[in-house]
Amino acid sequence: MAVKLAQRLITVEEYYKMVDADILNEDDRVELIDGKIIEMCPIGSKHAGCVDKIVAALNRLNRTDILIRGQNPLRLSRYSEPEPDVVIVKFSPDYYSAQHPTAADALLVIEVSDSSLEYDKEVKLPLYASANIPECWIVNLEKKEIEAYHSPVGDRYKNNELFLLDDEIHIKALDVTFKVSELAV
Repeated sequence: MAVKLAQRLITVEEYYKMVDADILNEDDRVELIDGKIIEMCPIGSKHAGCVDKIVAALNRLNRTDILIRGQNPLRLSRYSEPEPDVVIVKFSPDYYSAQHPTAADALLVIEVSDSSLEYDKEVKLPLYASANIPECWIVNLEKKEIEAYHSPVGDRYKNNELFLLDDEIHIKALDVTFKVSELAV
Protein backbone atom coordinates (compact mmCIF):
# COMPACT_ATOMS: atom_id res chain seq x y z
CA MET A 1 0.00 0.00 0.00
CA ALA A 2 1.43 3.36 -1.04
CA VAL A 3 1.61 6.05 1.58
CA LYS A 4 0.66 9.52 0.38
CA LEU A 5 2.58 12.25 2.16
CA ALA A 6 1.60 15.90 2.23
CA GLN A 7 4.07 18.31 0.71
CA ARG A 8 4.89 21.75 2.08
CA LEU A 9 5.14 24.18 -0.82
CA ILE A 10 7.49 27.16 -0.73
CA THR A 11 6.12 30.61 -1.55
CA VAL A 12 8.01 33.21 -3.56
CA GLU A 13 8.47 35.26 -0.37
CA GLU A 14 9.99 32.26 1.46
CA TYR A 15 12.19 31.57 -1.55
CA TYR A 16 13.73 35.04 -1.23
CA LYS A 17 14.11 34.62 2.53
CA MET A 18 16.22 31.54 1.75
CA VAL A 19 18.56 33.82 -0.20
CA ASP A 20 18.66 36.32 2.68
CA ALA A 21 19.48 33.47 5.09
CA ASP A 22 22.30 32.17 2.79
CA ILE A 23 20.46 28.89 2.23
CA LEU A 24 20.47 29.80 -1.45
CA ASN A 25 22.69 32.36 -3.11
CA GLU A 26 22.17 34.46 -6.20
CA ASP A 27 24.61 32.29 -8.16
CA ASP A 28 22.56 29.11 -7.62
CA ARG A 29 20.93 28.03 -10.89
CA VAL A 30 17.47 27.41 -9.49
CA GLU A 31 13.93 28.62 -10.03
CA LEU A 32 10.68 28.22 -8.10
CA ILE A 33 8.09 26.13 -9.94
CA ASP A 34 4.80 25.17 -8.29
CA GLY A 35 6.26 25.68 -4.81
CA LYS A 36 9.34 23.54 -5.47
CA ILE A 37 12.93 24.68 -5.96
CA ILE A 38 14.06 23.26 -9.29
CA GLU A 39 17.69 23.14 -10.36
CA MET A 40 18.13 24.50 -13.87
CA CYS A 41 20.37 22.98 -16.51
CA PRO A 42 23.76 24.61 -17.06
CA ILE A 43 23.78 27.11 -19.92
CA GLY A 44 25.83 25.85 -22.85
CA SER A 45 27.46 28.22 -25.35
CA LYS A 46 24.96 27.44 -28.13
CA HIS A 47 22.06 28.16 -25.75
CA ALA A 48 23.65 31.40 -24.51
CA GLY A 49 24.42 32.51 -28.07
CA CYS A 50 20.81 31.94 -29.14
CA VAL A 51 19.45 33.89 -26.14
CA ASP A 52 21.83 36.77 -26.96
CA LYS A 53 20.81 36.67 -30.63
CA ILE A 54 17.10 36.85 -29.75
CA VAL A 55 17.63 39.69 -27.25
CA ALA A 56 19.72 41.65 -29.79
CA ALA A 57 17.11 41.17 -32.55
CA LEU A 58 14.28 42.27 -30.28
CA ASN A 59 16.23 45.27 -28.98
CA ARG A 60 16.74 46.45 -32.58
CA LEU A 61 12.99 47.11 -32.64
CA ASN A 62 13.84 50.13 -30.46
CA ARG A 63 10.35 50.22 -28.91
CA THR A 64 9.65 52.40 -25.89
CA ASP A 65 6.51 50.52 -24.85
CA ILE A 66 8.26 47.23 -23.97
CA LEU A 67 11.29 45.80 -22.21
CA ILE A 68 13.24 42.76 -23.33
CA ARG A 69 14.44 40.72 -20.36
CA GLY A 70 16.93 37.88 -20.65
CA GLN A 71 17.02 35.12 -18.03
CA ASN A 72 15.35 37.20 -15.31
CA PRO A 73 12.52 36.19 -12.96
CA LEU A 74 8.87 36.42 -13.95
CA ARG A 75 6.41 36.10 -11.07
CA LEU A 76 3.50 33.93 -12.15
CA SER A 77 1.84 33.16 -8.83
CA ARG A 78 2.43 32.87 -5.11
CA TYR A 79 4.31 29.61 -5.77
CA SER A 80 6.01 30.09 -9.15
CA GLU A 81 8.72 32.42 -10.33
CA PRO A 82 10.53 30.88 -13.30
CA GLU A 83 13.38 32.53 -15.16
CA PRO A 84 12.47 32.33 -18.86
CA ASP A 85 15.30 32.68 -21.34
CA VAL A 86 13.65 35.75 -22.88
CA VAL A 87 10.47 37.59 -21.99
CA ILE A 88 8.93 40.66 -23.57
CA VAL A 89 7.11 42.68 -20.92
CA LYS A 90 5.22 45.96 -20.87
CA PHE A 91 7.46 48.93 -20.16
CA SER A 92 7.89 49.95 -16.52
CA PRO A 93 9.57 53.33 -15.77
CA ASP A 94 11.57 51.74 -12.92
CA TYR A 95 12.60 48.79 -15.16
CA TYR A 96 10.96 46.47 -12.62
CA SER A 97 13.50 47.38 -9.94
CA ALA A 98 10.78 47.57 -7.24
CA GLN A 99 9.40 44.12 -8.09
CA HIS A 100 9.71 41.52 -10.82
CA PRO A 101 7.17 41.63 -13.64
CA THR A 102 4.11 39.42 -13.29
CA ALA A 103 2.19 37.31 -15.77
CA ALA A 104 -0.05 40.32 -16.47
CA ASP A 105 3.03 42.24 -17.67
CA ALA A 106 4.24 39.50 -20.04
CA LEU A 107 3.50 39.67 -23.75
CA LEU A 108 5.70 36.82 -24.98
CA VAL A 109 7.83 34.22 -23.19
CA ILE A 110 10.61 32.44 -25.09
CA GLU A 111 12.36 29.31 -23.85
CA VAL A 112 15.50 28.18 -25.67
CA SER A 113 15.73 24.39 -25.46
CA ASP A 114 18.40 21.84 -26.04
CA SER A 115 18.67 19.39 -23.14
CA SER A 116 15.66 21.07 -21.47
CA LEU A 117 13.16 20.50 -24.32
CA GLU A 118 11.04 17.90 -22.51
CA TYR A 119 10.98 19.98 -19.29
CA ASP A 120 10.07 23.15 -21.19
CA LYS A 121 7.18 21.40 -22.96
CA GLU A 122 5.83 19.34 -20.07
CA VAL A 123 6.39 21.69 -17.11
CA LYS A 124 7.01 25.27 -18.19
CA LEU A 125 4.56 25.49 -21.11
CA PRO A 126 1.56 24.44 -18.96
CA LEU A 127 2.78 26.82 -16.25
CA TYR A 128 2.80 29.76 -18.70
CA ALA A 129 -0.62 28.79 -20.07
CA SER A 130 -2.04 28.56 -16.54
CA ALA A 131 -0.71 32.07 -15.86
CA ASN A 132 -2.49 33.25 -19.03
CA ILE A 133 0.68 34.31 -20.85
CA PRO A 134 -0.76 35.14 -24.30
CA GLU A 135 2.10 33.74 -26.37
CA CYS A 136 4.99 31.37 -25.71
CA TRP A 137 7.75 30.13 -28.01
CA ILE A 138 10.07 27.19 -27.61
CA VAL A 139 13.22 27.48 -29.69
CA ASN A 140 14.44 23.95 -30.43
CA LEU A 141 18.20 24.31 -30.90
CA GLU A 142 18.70 20.77 -32.14
CA LYS A 143 16.13 21.03 -34.94
CA LYS A 144 16.64 24.79 -35.55
CA GLU A 145 12.93 25.52 -35.36
CA ILE A 146 10.49 27.47 -33.22
CA GLU A 147 7.25 26.12 -31.81
CA ALA A 148 4.86 29.02 -31.19
CA TYR A 149 1.93 28.64 -28.79
CA HIS A 150 -0.91 31.10 -28.24
CA SER A 151 -4.48 31.34 -26.91
CA PRO A 152 -4.08 29.84 -23.42
CA VAL A 153 -6.96 27.77 -22.02
CA GLY A 154 -6.41 26.32 -18.56
CA ASP A 155 -2.97 24.73 -18.47
CA ARG A 156 -2.48 24.41 -22.23
CA TYR A 157 -2.45 26.49 -25.37
CA LYS A 158 -5.26 26.07 -27.86
CA ASN A 159 -3.10 26.88 -30.89
CA ASN A 160 0.45 25.99 -31.84
CA GLU A 161 2.48 26.35 -35.00
CA LEU A 162 5.87 25.09 -36.11
CA PHE A 163 8.27 27.50 -37.83
CA LEU A 164 11.34 26.30 -39.71
CA LEU A 165 14.54 28.25 -40.35
CA ASP A 166 13.34 29.81 -43.64
CA ASP A 167 9.91 30.76 -42.26
CA GLU A 168 8.76 34.08 -40.88
CA ILE A 169 7.32 34.22 -37.37
CA HIS A 170 4.98 36.91 -36.10
CA ILE A 171 4.90 38.37 -32.58
CA LYS A 172 1.20 39.00 -32.19
CA ALA A 173 1.37 41.49 -29.30
CA LEU A 174 3.85 43.70 -31.16
CA ASP A 175 2.59 43.10 -34.70
CA VAL A 176 6.16 42.43 -35.88
CA THR A 177 7.60 39.69 -38.04
CA PHE A 178 11.07 38.09 -38.00
CA LYS A 179 12.69 35.41 -40.07
CA VAL A 180 13.31 32.40 -37.83
CA SER A 181 16.96 32.50 -38.94
CA GLU A 182 17.25 35.96 -37.32
CA LEU A 183 16.39 34.39 -33.96
CA ALA A 184 17.51 30.76 -33.91
CA VAL A 185 21.15 29.74 -33.96
